[in-house]
Amino acid sequence: MAEITLDQIKELREASGAGVMDCKRALEASDGNVDKAIRFLAEQGLANAEKKAHRETAQGIVQSYIHGGGRIGVIVEVNCETDFVARTPDFQNLARDIAMQIAAMNPLAISDDDELPADAKLRGDEVILLKQSFIKDAGKSIRDLVNETIGKTGENIVIKRFTRYELGT
Repeated sequence: MAEITLDQIKELREASGAGVMDCKRALEASDGNVDKAIRFLAEQGLANAEKKAHRETAQGIVQSYIHGGGRIGVIVEVNCETDFVARTPDFQNLARDIAMQIAAMNPLAISDDDELPADAKLRGDEVILLKQSFIKDAGKSIRDLVNETIGKTGENIVIKRFTRYELGT
């Protein structure tokens, strides 16, 4: 097993936002390879997200975003378990990124469980917010983005609802 250095832990922590001990465990599991450790943390984040999915999310924020010189506006409600997490930069950045995503990609529903208009099926997965590729990183879906934040905050996070307005439509 490779010796894990503080520099490796720091590098992984900056890249992933995960806690120090989580970074150390990931590096140990990947024999000190930072790229493998990032994948390990992502897999762990998904597993943790699935474990937390049943937890109640009664706190959170309502985030707004105005784009295109006032031509497009979005209001989105993103919920978490505690008001403490709702005030963290990670959670607030997530809510802002989701609002920007909605403005840019015009989804019709949050997940597959939501009711869709009949013609929406023709557009495929692009109408489902959680399945869309993230506008800032096409290698991630919005679901991946939410799961990463769940891993960082340790709480369940749910996109509850949104409304998108576009001038002239």
